[in-house]
Amino acid sequence: MEKKLLSEAEGYELLKKYGIPTPENTIVKSADEAVKTADKMGYPVVAKIISPQVVHKSDVGGVVTGIRNNEEVRRAYDKILKNVREKVPEAEITGIIIEKDMPHGLELIVGGRIDPSFGKVITFGLGGTLVEFLKDVSIKVLPIRTDEIEKMIREIKGYALIKGYRGEPPKDEKELVQVINNVSRLFCESDKLVEFDINPLILYEKGACAVDARIYETEGEVKHEEKPQTGVPTEVFYPGSIAVIGASSNPNKVGYAVFRNLLDFPGKLYAVNPKREEILRHKVYPDLISIPDTVDMIVVTVPAAVVPEIMEEAGKKGVKLAVIITAGFKEIGKEGAALQDKVSGIAQKYGIRIIGPNCLGLILPHKGINATFDPANPKPGDLAFISQSGAIITTVVDWSLKEDVEIGLSAVISVGNQADLGFNEFMKFARDDKDTRAIVLYIEEIKNGRLFMKVAGEVSEKKPIVAIKSGSSKRGQKAASSHTGALAGSYNVYMAAFKQSGVIATHSLREAFQVGELLASEEYPKGNRAVVITNAGGFAVLSTDYAEKYGVELVDLPKDLMDELNSFLTPEWSHENPMDIVGDAGADRYARVFDVMVRNQDKWDITFVIAVPSSVLDSRQLAQEIVRFSNHTHKMIVGCLLGGNSMKSGVHILRKNTIPNFAELEEAFDVVGKALSIRGEQRVQA
Repeated sequence: MEKKLLSEAEGYELLKKYGIPTPENTIVKSADEAVKTADKMGYPVVAKIISPQVVHKSDVGGVVTGIRNNEEVRRAYDKILKNVREKVPEAEITGIIIEKDMPHGLELIVGGRIDPSFGKVITFGLGGTLVEFLKDVSIKVLPIRTDEIEKMIREIKGYALIKGYRGEPPKDEKELVQVINNVSRLFCESDKLVEFDINPLILYEKGACAVDARIYETEGEVKHEEKPQTGVPTEVFYPGSIAVIGASSNPNKVGYAVFRNLLDFPGKLYAVNPKREEILRHKVYPDLISIPDTVDMIVVTVPAAVVPEIMEEAGKKGVKLAVIITAGFKEIGKEGAALQDKVSGIAQKYGIRIIGPNCLGLILPHKGINATFDPANPKPGDLAFISQSGAIITTVVDWSLKEDVEIGLSAVISVGNQADLGFNEFMKFARDDKDTRAIVLYIEEIKNGRLFMKVAGEVSEKKPIVAIKSGSSKRGQKAASSHTGALAGSYNVYMAAFKQSGVIATHSLREAFQVGELLASEEYPKGNRAVVITNAGGFAVLSTDYAEKYGVELVDLPKDLMDELNSFLTPEWSHENPMDIVGDAGADRYARVFDVMVRNQDKWDITFVIAVPSSVLDSRQLAQEIVRFSNHTHKMIVGCLLGGNSMKSGVHILRKNTIPNFAELEEAFDVVGKALSIRGEQRVQA
């Protein structure tokens, strides 16, 4: 996309149309004209070069500030021309702009760019020459409401400078909200604007002013196409009969692995292969048409060139869902893309929905369906895992079966090339699936970001969504034309989009499943008021540190609750929250504290139960008391049975009863903090 840099004067004119304050300014083409203009405008003034080849004016000596008389105007004019001609000899100089030198204030940046996945995004943060060094910005996908702008302003680290800091009076936050709203409206309404920086936007105690604007437009119109949303009945994913196309008796073939994995499927299973009569004690049919019964779902493992023919047969057979494991489509280039389009066209003609192609397949443990070539079968559970990588799936499934992990899954879906069904449809399926309580996504790229946000926002209101996005490194990223382009890189936009749509972003698979497991068990926390119950003073102290770090509020214990605890706890207990109930505490002492907390549920939202090994503590008994505690409250209970072998039996009981346990205390607070932060975002948007 070819883009043109507007001159500063053109940029100011565009901003003024949308009520964004700018300094008084005039373009001049001689030193005499500059003097006359400055005298009329009133000193002090600023002089800046105007050249489409000079983007960063200060870097080439193209800006002089604080000009206070006509002699300084002449010197500044000559100096700017000399600097630019020396440092950018090819630059076309169209003039110099003289503008009113605005008083010092808080320097901010407001910028925008078009993201290939999510469309128009806006960036706000601390500005000035150190903007890319500080990187203190907030990003939102447009359009945004006024309340979202207010939150955007308050979430940067430098917000203290806006609200007033160390005797400095507060700045005009109301005007700032209005400016960002006007900038957002300008960007949304423009068909030509593609990228811009207002840096700095100076904010004062009263008012604001955009004193520098770098704005890029394109000759053609900018349109962000959105694929229409399609609905898929949940029943499509619950087939009563499955046929494996390309089933094989050769253990080295994918068709063998898929068919073997489906032997436990409780419905009707068919093998299709024109070269075989029997596979794993099942009759083999030469083609789909020859199968005497209906076929709800097919799993395709034959070469790519044969797939269109298979899809025609599937259409005539009335197949509802095709899982195309076969590779050799869009991922290999133009020829493969054309073949994929052909397959999609046939599917649309007959109303067949497609998972893939080029995918690992589909696993629904509660339904006895493993339509993949993964050698491991996950345990049934309540987490749905939807992944853009088959290799990530095989790793996660294998990891989930480890004794110290034991994560159960309700669905495992490899999206592949997403020729038809993709993240949006699979998230809605997981929302409606009775076996699923939380959703984990592994994402490499989303094509239709706005639709993803809409669907994710709807689904996350019903069931938590946790995501890990690959591609956070800067390696290979193209140089940006503006500060905004550098700050609002693709990964950062994904993080902003996740936050806006209620998706919890994580940075590792372990963390993603920890958050997912917590929310599948306990749902969203109702608030951030927490209590800590522990038999270890050191971990009580650490709890206060971690709570502050991750946004968890350790509430003060009211007098009536303290009196009740004092009636049975030993005098040595901490008499505050965190509640250190002393190292000789057994399961019975924990149980009595739990009973008090059950009777006082209105005073807290989250309880962290921390225990370390001791000669008087039976981890099994403690775990059973934690289960009882959880069953008698509608609040979040977080287990932290810390240690090794002596805690294993207790941890196993917690896992069996879907109560999360963390082997590291900081991980517990980190995970809870992530759940709290996204819940707060959703409350703002509600």
